[in-house]
Amino acid sequence: MKKTGYLLVSLLLSAPLWAQSPQQKGLDIINQATAEAHVGFLASDELQGREAGFHGGRIAGEYIVANLKSMGIEPLGDSYYYPFEAYRLERQKKGRWQVHPDSIAELRNTVHQKLSLNNILGKIEGKNPDEYVIVGAHYDHLGIDPMLDGDQIYNGADDNASGVSAVLQIARAFLASGEQPEKTVVFAFWDGEEKGLLGSKAFVQSFPEMDKVRGYLNFDMIGRNHIEDRPNHVVYFYTESHPVFGKWLKEDIKRYNLNLDPDYRPWDNPVGGSDNGSFAKLGVPIIWYHTDGHPDYHLPSDEADKINWDKLVNITKASFLNMWNMANEKKF
Repeated sequence: MKKTGYLLVSLLLSAPLWAQSPQQKGLDIINQATAEAHVGFLASDELQGREAGFHGGRIAGEYIVANLKSMGIEPLGDSYYYPFEAYRLERQKKGRWQVHPDSIAELRNTVHQKLSLNNILGKIEGKNPDEYVIVGAHYDHLGIDPMLDGDQIYNGADDNASGVSAVLQIARAFLASGEQPEKTVVFAFWDGEEKGLLGSKAFVQSFPEMDKVRGYLNFDMIGRNHIEDRPNHVVYFYTESHPVFGKWLKEDIKRYNLNLDPDYRPWDNPVGGSDNGSFAKLGVPIIWYHTDGHPDYHLPSDEADKINWDKLVNITKASFLNMWNMANEKKF
């Protein structure tokens, strides 16, 4: 066969790859090896449980920023870091951590504790930069308890290294799609969730363009089996007034053969459970993926070797498609 014949055959064999949709290109980059790498690092003993405001939490933040930089994801503002402070009464008195300026001003007048925290925010700017959709997960966990007998590190593999891995993979998937989204997509990593949703609260009260946020998708614990004989189970919370969110997932599971068995839970006012609440209270429509509780919840035994990797990867793929729709559909 002449060289021209070889070239023609090569072109014909390559044509299906060229014809892939942007969504399929994004899905193809989401994989188990990357999920294992992210969760394995974030849930390692060396990060000391990633407690907000402490050394391990800061290392986790630096890891996230390094990944965003390596992918070429731009910061939302001048920096990837959005620093904020949290205050509460000294430890002998009851009181929650506060991030609202009025509460902080009051606490400063008495003996108080203070934490310096960092949200981390990257973006892919949309064709219409005046509209935002956000996908987020908290990256902090519970740290170390030196008085525990035995394992003293709360590794937080499921809670919430699993969610962080999903946000990082979705960022890569948007880049791999080769298309600029219609709306700006923000990739958010919240600090201080375990201390009272501090990072997302600080963001929604200080971000000057909250009125332009059209939707928010949240991850919090997406890597474990609630019931062992239902390994594909996932709870899919979404704002009830946006039934298309349920329609999207049902159609995408069928179209892309995703190995998931969702429990659809439309919620009139989804203000509880996790960082989705900070957005729902302001009327932002939300989606929240969660795989329910398990015996290792908030215990040192929440380790990476217990993650259901197939489930984590399929949830990540499904949520990339959710975010693709949020970012590109004019109305939902």
